[in-house]
Amino acid sequence: MILMRRSLIALALLAPVAAFAAGFDTVKPATPADVQAAQARGEAVFVDFKASWCSTCRAQEKVIGALLEEDPSLAQKITFLSLDWDQFADDPFTTGLNVPRRSTLIAFKGDTEQGRIIAGTDRDEIKALIHSLLP
Repeated sequence: MILMRRSLIALALLAPVAAFAAGFDTVKPATPADVQAAQARGEAVFVDFKASWCSTCRAQEKVIGALLEEDPSLAQKITFLSLDWDQFADDPFTTGLNVPRRSTLIAFKGDTEQGRIIAGTDRDEIKALIHSLLP
């Protein structure tokens, strides 16, 4: 009985972690070519320029994950892609967009930029940027 109760408590504590992690499955690691292909198809594209070692990037990632968890339909309407800053900072795509640093979030409808956030972690600001891509 005690073992069963402990197992149930452990499952209850881990459920939010699993749900939170599931939200990140919708943000796909990508290359500049992947972003450009989605843009060429006219998709709404949310691009996260991030680095694995960046604490601001992790904070943004948590907010994006929570927003996707709250409204999973966003992932059906918007293509969420992440570009590794360490790999693509000097790529012509990145420099052509004048991306100044990691922790930059950019929203595109097709190839038209709708807005960007640089190093911001405010939930409402990130939510507004994502929602700028909705019809």
